Amino acid sequence: MRLRERWAAGAAVLLSCLLVAPAGQAAEPLEYVALGDSAAAGPLVPVQDVNLLCLRSERNYPAVAARALRARLVDVTCSGATTDDLAGRRFGFLPPQFTALGPGTDLVSITIGANDVGMFQAALGCVNLLPDPYGRSCADHGPDLRGAVTAWEAEFGTALAEIRRRAPRAQVLVTGYATYIRPGGCFPTQPVWARDADHLQGLLDAINAAARDQARRHGAAFVDLAAVSVGHDICAAPAARYLEGLIPTRPAAPLHPNAAGMAAFGEAVAAAARR
Repeated sequence: MRLRERWAAGAAVLLSCLLVAPAGQAAEPLEYVALGDSAAAGPLVPVQDVNLLCLRSERNYPAVAARALRARLVDVTCSGATTDDLAGRRFGFLPPQFTALGPGTDLVSITIGANDVGMFQAALGCVNLLPDPYGRSCADHGPDLRGAVTAWEAEFGTALAEIRRRAPRAQVLVTGYATYIRPGGCFPTQPVWARDADHLQGLLDAINAAARDQARRHGAAFVDLAAVSVGHDICAAPAARYLEGLIPTRPAAPLHPNAAGMAAFGEAVAAAARR
């Protein structure tokens, strides 16, 4: 091969390497924003974030999912949050959760709604230390929260539309609530009568159904954590629980996910993001 031809061939190889090199470089990490309440934040699950106002764990499901996806996480979940706190200031001074979103956001997860309808207070109102009928049934005598779920559903739809407006190219994952208690409960392991256990889980199922419907209407995916947690509810053996009961056996707030639950939920969220 003549010198000029060799030079031309070498230059072509060098040019092709320069053109291909950027494609071979590692892609920019996903920009992941986690929104929501204590079911996402992980109160009392070690290790807690220094911002103790939100009781947010560094091992909550957003953190687990972010590690699995090698994503850059902005976690603004906050225990006790309601849908109003997405656009408003919690405690009067914490920034609205929506401010974490932007045009560069690639992935959003959100768990919200239980505090809007008063689920925690409803659960506490269902506690009976004595067997039926020596007490008061929350299913029979407690407030009817189905109207609150309906009212919240419309508000949640508005929130999803705002997420889409602020983060127009983001994949949005709506995560439901877990299966907290199995059909018929497990009195006296957990001091809730059978019909009251079904009543409580029925309310959570109603929130999940509303969230799933609004996710579909607004182009988001629904992550079914109720299915992931079947058999790992508060009635399971302590070592098998993803959620702690009224008296926790592992570090977590009562009636909230523990570290094992957060790990399982984070894997489910990461799998949904990959799909």
